[in-house]
Amino acid sequence: MEERYQVAVAVASRFRKEVDEEWLRGVAGRVLAAEDVAAAEVSVVVADDRTVRDLNARYRGEDAPTDVLSFALNERAEDFVLPPDGILRLGEVIVSLPTARRQARASGHSVREEVAWLVVHGLLHLLGYDHQEEEEERAMRSREAALLTAPGMI
Repeated sequence: MEERYQVAVAVASRFRKEVDEEWLRGVAGRVLAAEDVAAAEVSVVVADDRTVRDLNARYRGEDAPTDVLSFALNERAEDFVLPPDGILRLGEVIVSLPTARRQARASGHSVREEVAWLVVHGLLHLLGYDHQEEEEERAMRSREAALLTAPGMI
């Protein structure tokens, strides 16, 4: 990963044997590079269902499990004003590994592929992508697919 990206990765202790932190840093760095982000800081967290559900309830008002949450430091990418050091501070992506496992089984692909997709999805949200409207969803899904087929992502 390029030095212009600072990706903090925190993996819940019970999942550390399953999740390669350097690989996660690389996934995030490749997304940022592909999106032409000059310099950025972002956090990627791998947690359990309960943690993600609690965060979803507390901050989104939805008392339900989910696969990934994105917490942006700014609401929309185009509103970002770079600080004097030029580093874009994006926020945090939180992935539920147990949910990723279930979704991978249901979709017939690897947990690694599912986690990569969730990290890409979460980062794109931090960069201003959304899927509330049909056209936005098509654009976001298309970008996810392009990023996930890039070398080194899976």
